[in-house]
Amino acid sequence: MHCLPAFRIKEMVVIQIPAAALKGTAVYAAARAAKVKIFLMDVDGVLTDGKLYYIPAAGGGMVEFKGFHALDGIGLRLMNQFGIVTGVITGRESPGTEERAGGLGMSYAYQGFVSKLDPLEKILADTGLSPENVAYMGDDWTDIPVLKKAGLACAPANALPEVKKAAHFVTSKEGGAGAVREVCDLILKSRGLWDTVMGYVENAHWPPIKKDKMKIVRYSKGEK
Repeated sequence: MHCLPAFRIKEMVVIQIPAAALKGTAVYAAARAAKVKIFLMDVDGVLTDGKLYYIPAAGGGMVEFKGFHALDGIGLRLMNQFGIVTGVITGRESPGTEERAGGLGMSYAYQGFVSKLDPLEKILADTGLSPENVAYMGDDWTDIPVLKKAGLACAPANALPEVKKAAHFVTSKEGGAGAVREVCDLILKSRGLWDTVMGYVENAHWPPIKKDKMKIVRYSKGEK
């Protein structure tokens, strides 16, 4: 048998890696995700693929139509189940957005807000949470100010380059194709909830959504 020669370690060397060098890594994102208590997001290009469709309404005029991905729905249901608050802050007003958000047990739906910092501040005041507890996901320039304040800034694969630069975590999937689910999974794993989730899977037991009254704020109605 050939053995390695015995040796003694005389000194332990500790290497400190600057936080900036870790940005964009899984370790860096997970450390931030562990503090998340509220997950807010844009809608178009994040919960959807960003495409808008218009179909004729029965009474005349046009109705805006958009599609949401079922993978994101499961992730957001689990956020709700574990007491992680969710909500949307979007530049467009849409009945479809309200229906989807309400169906997933979201707590906030701020619509028509191109400037998104004011809704963020109001939500923080309402929940008593701090920016480090916030995960936010956006894909366009209007999301950058909120991304810079959030404890966990996320961007889908289809986000603009400037948005990805401001993000701590960029998903492999595009908006409307499961990008939000990636963030949900990251938060659940980082907060030590993954084993419980897998227990739901193994036992085919999915707790019902807790549907508290959702706060709906529409900019066009002067609701600020």
